[in-house]
Amino acid sequence: MLTTSTTRVLEPTDLSDALAVLDQDPVANAFVTARVLDSGLEPPYLGGEMWGHYRRGRLVSLCYAGANLVPVCAGPAAVRAFAERALRQGRRCSSIVGPLDPTARLWSHLEPHWGPARQLRRRQPLMTTDRAPGGIAPDPGVRRMRKDEMDLVLPAAVAMFTEEVGVSPLDAADGGLAYQSRVAETVGTGRCFGRIEDGRVVFKAEIGAVTPHACQLQGVWTAPELRGRGLATAGLATVLRHALDEVAPVVSLYVNDFNAPALTVYRRLGFVEAGALMSVLF
Repeated sequence: MLTTSTTRVLEPTDLSDALAVLDQDPVANAFVTARVLDSGLEPPYLGGEMWGHYRRGRLVSLCYAGANLVPVCAGPAAVRAFAERALRQGRRCSSIVGPLDPTARLWSHLEPHWGPARQLRRRQPLMTTDRAPGGIAPDPGVRRMRKDEMDLVLPAAVAMFTEEVGVSPLDAADGGLAYQSRVAETVGTGRCFGRIEDGRVVFKAEIGAVTPHACQLQGVWTAPELRGRGLATAGLATVLRHALDEVAPVVSLYVNDFNAPALTVYRRLGFVEAGALMSVLF
């Protein structure tokens, strides 16, 4: 049986304590930190709940519980407490994702009740860089996508999501409205970059989570018939320069360990491994 631990839903008054926990690993925690900074822990803007685990009255661990379940700085006791709370509440997330060890422990508690998973990504290297790639010419054809180009961006975004996750975001219960809204937000904030050929996007990448310490690349995709020609390498060189010059001092991403072509591209661009994540997809 899971034992009861001291956890509660955090409130806006807990913001500074939550940020202190997140700042213990600002790169790995960029996704959750961005959510916290953007929302101020106000529930309507957070997109879920933030659970806090306390030891001797001090906040030591977090778990973001929204569309994703994400443990943060969570040792065994915190993981047990978060698992117990998740089981009481019932599964509301579409994935569990986070640092490898606590995520694996969390899934070991939840799998008997929530399993089997649709897909299990047991190890996803977390990679980072703090400098523009040397010796790689950026692609001058890669640029920010405009708000009036959503009809070009969306097919590429849907293709990327479907290939990566295994299901189309348009098959969601809302017909993909929430996904389209997220894509539109990324485009609207100037963080979606693409290359257009013959009236369609053939390369795209997005700057996702942004904090003062780091930003996270996401949604990297090249049209399948054009892969192997260097589009992603040159395109990402362009996006990296924008990210480092305008957004944050460190750029991170995570990638499936079985995706050898992507790993080769990222290493060539100067990314180095800084940890590992795990994802459980439902």
